[in-house]
Amino acid sequence: MIAVQPLLDLLGGTLWTALVVFLRVGAALAALPGLGEQVISVRVRLILALMLTAVVVPAVGPGLDLPPPGLGSFLRALATETLSGLFLGIMLRLFILAIQTAGAIAAQSTSLSQLMGQSGLDPLPAIGHILTTAALALMMATGFHVKAAAFLVLSYDLLPVMQFPNPADVAEAGRHRVGQSLALAFSLAAPFVLMSVIYNLTLGVINKAMPQLMVAFVGAPVITFGAIALLLVSAPLLLSVWLQAFEAFLAAPFR
Repeated sequence: MIAVQPLLDLLGGTLWTALVVFLRVGAALAALPGLGEQVISVRVRLILALMLTAVVVPAVGPGLDLPPPGLGSFLRALATETLSGLFLGIMLRLFILAIQTAGAIAAQSTSLSQLMGQSGLDPLPAIGHILTTAALALMMATGFHVKAAAFLVLSYDLLPVMQFPNPADVAEAGRHRVGQSLALAFSLAAPFVLMSVIYNLTLGVINKAMPQLMVAFVGAPVITFGAIALLLVSAPLLLSVWLQAFEAFLAAPFR
C-alpha cells in the first residue's frame, strides 16, 4: 500500500500553492491567443504553463487562503480553477475571433472569400489569415507574455481562488465581451464593406447605362485589385486599433 501522508506533506506550502495556480494557468493557456495556438506543440505549451506558473506564484501566493492539501481540496481546486482559467482564456481568445471575423467579412464583401480561401486549423479567407497572423505577431512583439502574466495575477482579484465563478456574472461578462468582439469586427471590416457598397452601386449604374457591356468581366479585376490595395493601405491602422482594444481589456478587464 502506498503511503499517502508523505505525499501530502510534500504538497504542503509552496508546492501546494504552485499546483493550485498551475491548474488555472494551464487551463487559461489552452485558450490564450499566441501562447496557446494549436500550431504550438503540447510539450512547448506545457513548458510555457510551468514558466507562467513560476512567475505568477510569487505574486499571488502570499495572498491566497488555501485549505490544507488533500484529495477533497485537490478535486475542488481542479474543478474551480480549471473553469476560471478557461473563462479567462476564452475572454482573450475572443479578440482573435474578432479579427478573424473582420477578415471573413472583408473577404465576403469583396468577393474574395472563395477565390482566395485556404485550409488549415482555422480555415479562413486570405485576408482573414493575413490579418490574424499579423495580429498575433504584433501582439507577441509588444510583450504579450508579460501582459498575460499580469492578467493572470489580476484575475485572482476578479475570480477568488477555489471558488466557482458566479454563473450570472460569467453570463453577463460573456455577453458583454461577445458584443464588443462583434462590434470590433464590424468596425475593422467597415472600409471593405463601404468599398463593396460603392463598387456595387457603380456597377449597377454602368449596367443600366450600358446593358450590352459585360460588367462582371470588368468589375471582377477591379474589386480584386481594390481589395488588395485597400488591405495594403488600411492594415496598419486596423491592427493598431485592434491592439489598442486588446491592451485596454488587459489593463481593465470586465469593466
